[in-house]
Amino acid sequence: MKITTWNVNGLRAALRKGFAQHLEEIAPDVLLLQEVRATPDQLEPQWRNPAGWHVHWNTAEKKGYSGTAVWSRTPFDAVTTGVAEDDPDTEGRLLTVQTGGVSISSVYLPSGSSSAERQAVKDVWLTKFRSWTDERITAGPCLFGGDLNIAHTPSDIFYAKANEKTSGFLPHEREWFSDLLQSGWHDLVREHFGDVQGPYSWWSNRGKARELDRGWRIDYLLANPELQSRCQNAAIHREGGLTVSDHAPVSIQIN
Repeated sequence: MKITTWNVNGLRAALRKGFAQHLEEIAPDVLLLQEVRATPDQLEPQWRNPAGWHVHWNTAEKKGYSGTAVWSRTPFDAVTTGVAEDDPDTEGRLLTVQTGGVSISSVYLPSGSSSAERQAVKDVWLTKFRSWTDERITAGPCLFGGDLNIAHTPSDIFYAKANEKTSGFLPHEREWFSDLLQSGWHDLVREHFGDVQGPYSWWSNRGKARELDRGWRIDYLLANPELQSRCQNAAIHREGGLTVSDHAPVSIQIN
């Protein structure tokens, strides 16, 4: 089973930029989308329920904002949204499906870069999401992937020193990520590539960040211990994927 996560930075725009072609080339069995920014009725009919896929959407109440989706080649056995039944996911940030005997989630954690108020929203989400991850650490084979809007270590960001006071690389965010891993979750891409700089998954549109590969690694696939031993062959599809979005698709293979 090949699982790919991709922040498409607006699915309608991504479709105009070659999303379908790159999806065919990557050929995942399960696709986790973030920042969909569209409801199904806003898409062309062939993309509301694309042929050959089982699709579920978790769109935001605010039009043109946020939103997640999961596409699977195999049917869903169960679908849930948000971190808890009594906590409405109005921004469409978490979608969990059960398929092929595995619990798989698409997650899009808030960014705090626009204001102190949004950073406060992000910090609340980090607390709630950690409770959600703790519930799943021993709940059968589980994986979640998506844009977490955090670069964990200096190896995950090109300009580490200059961004120590920037949302996405704040000390308490990085500590949160360390605690997540210490609780038992595995960063599959880092474990595959080892102690190297990058590989990055997001690049600013300013300057020559893409050309010079000066980016951030903020898109992740994480597995609990029961699933981690079955994972291999991580990849970040920088070439081609960046014609569609400012994020590259990230994939992992599960035996």
